[in-house]
Amino acid sequence: MLSGRTVALILVIGCCIVGTGFAQNQDQTLADNWNDFLHYTKIGRFDLAKGYAKAVLQANPDPAELFKFVEDNQTGYALALKAAETAHDEELAQLTQQLLAVVDQGRFQRRTEPTLIVEEIKRLSTTIRGKMTATRRLQDAGEYAVPFMLDAMAEAIRNPDYETKLSDMIEALPKIGRPAIRPLAAALQMNNDRLKAEVIRALGRIGYPQALPYLKYVVENAQSLELKSLAVEGIRQIDPRAASAPAADMFYQLGERYYYHDESLAPAKDVPFGNIWFWDAQTSRLTRVEVDQAFFHELMAMRCCEWSLRSNEQFGLAIGLWLAAFFKAEATGLPMPEYFGETHANALVYATTAGPEYLHQALARAVNDRNAAVALGAVEALATTAGEKSLMYTLGPSQPLMQALTFQDRAVRYSAAIAIGNAGPRQEFVESRVVVQNLAEALARGGQQAVSSEQWSEELAESYALRSVQAMHKLAVSRNPVIDLLLAMPALVAATRDPQQEIQVPAAQTLAYLNSPNAQRAIAEMAMDAAHGMPIQIAAFDALVGSAKLYGNLLPDAAVSAIYTLIQSSETDPALRAAAAAAYGALNLPSQKVKDLILDQAKS
Repeated sequence: MLSGRTVALILVIGCCIVGTGFAQNQDQTLADNWNDFLHYTKIGRFDLAKGYAKAVLQANPDPAELFKFVEDNQTGYALALKAAETAHDEELAQLTQQLLAVVDQGRFQRRTEPTLIVEEIKRLSTTIRGKMTATRRLQDAGEYAVPFMLDAMAEAIRNPDYETKLSDMIEALPKIGRPAIRPLAAALQMNNDRLKAEVIRALGRIGYPQALPYLKYVVENAQSLELKSLAVEGIRQIDPRAASAPAADMFYQLGERYYYHDESLAPAKDVPFGNIWFWDAQTSRLTRVEVDQAFFHELMAMRCCEWSLRSNEQFGLAIGLWLAAFFKAEATGLPMPEYFGETHANALVYATTAGPEYLHQALARAVNDRNAAVALGAVEALATTAGEKSLMYTLGPSQPLMQALTFQDRAVRYSAAIAIGNAGPRQEFVESRVVVQNLAEALARGGQQAVSSEQWSEELAESYALRSVQAMHKLAVSRNPVIDLLLAMPALVAATRDPQQEIQVPAAQTLAYLNSPNAQRAIAEMAMDAAHGMPIQIAAFDALVGSAKLYGNLLPDAAVSAIYTLIQSSETDPALRAAAAAAYGALNLPSQKVKDLILDQAKS
């Protein structure tokens, strides 16, 4: 058994060893720390692995340098990927994820560096091994290699003695693969037919269907028979069945694939943005705009719809999809991309301009997808511009706006009900009771929170309450024969006690059109409640006049007597007294009370 002095000596020696280890660790290079991180992760010494991971991160490493370590040790990289996903040690997983994020930055820098891309293009016309290496690295560069490839090919066309053979670049271009399709498709707008021919050939050889609409557009619009022929051949290589489809329809289908985030169309995962490519006619060169991946697919869906309309301006389905994609993009809360320009209107402006047919297309899509943002945008646009006939629009077997009345997001339900209420339908429809239920619920600021991305707030609730009572007042004034506001009477009665004057007054005015003792009594109680303030009382007495004119006296005797007492009192403000007297007179009561009022003021 060890003595106390022996144990103490061992502890001291251990501390010295550990201290020496830390001192050596401080002198380690970035490569040493990276390799030690991998080593201790491999043997399961997670405590030490975390220390070396932190050392790498604290060194603020050059991403390109860290990526070089990964290139030299793919087995170690696979180990790091596994560590980032393991649940054995959460802290190590998080540290590894941070390291891999730096590695991804280095990979991106390496594969997109213009100088390196240009060097690899030159390497294509060296040795067989050099050509293979260059092709592989251009493949890694992906879409970023395309502008430089086209620049070099254009120069080789102008200058047969160019250092890189045109034939070598023509061979390498399609080998870049699917990432090259978006920039190559944008490049089809160039005026250089010789180079455009090689772009068309490359799209056909790459062989992915997302190139089909662009090739068909060439078939339908190119002046050159050679280009038309090459595009036809490209379509045949990709999918012979697509030969008879019009470009407008093909662009629309591609737009739908983007709209629904088809994985095959996704941008590279190693960066948080995607590239939208354009052809700059002034510089005769491809340019790109980086956009957040959160709405990359929606923006590309919009572009596809625009090309669909260029192909056939009568292809209305593209308008509905474009509107839906724009609303969906706006729902991310991100600023729109710079290529929109400062004067570019928001989605609602385009939606209200588009007209009901296209809005119902967008709304039907949103209802089917349960997309609240798109549904709300379409409904709000319909509420602004559409009349009864437009709102009851039938699309296939369904009526999108009627379906919106039962949407899981209450903002959509309320907006749909308000839109229908403001339109003032005169023809019977099955969902009329649902309209009133939604209006009443909005006025009462009720409704259960839907299981959705719905962002509800007190301000939004107040806004819908006001819009709802305004819609009901409009229906009441027009004596709408379809929507029975008696179903909303409890909410309207409660609204006469609302703290917001903007809601109280139209609620009372709406109740004036309801043939119900409870409605008239609520108006009278509002008028007699001094706590509301005299302007509210006077407005309520005015509403009581309207109710009395329509339905006569529906008040109990006690309420009538209270009004009479208010009129009789000399302390009542003259304006309030006059309003009460007008209401009292409108009730068309027996003459006895008026006689008493006259005699009460008589002097002799």
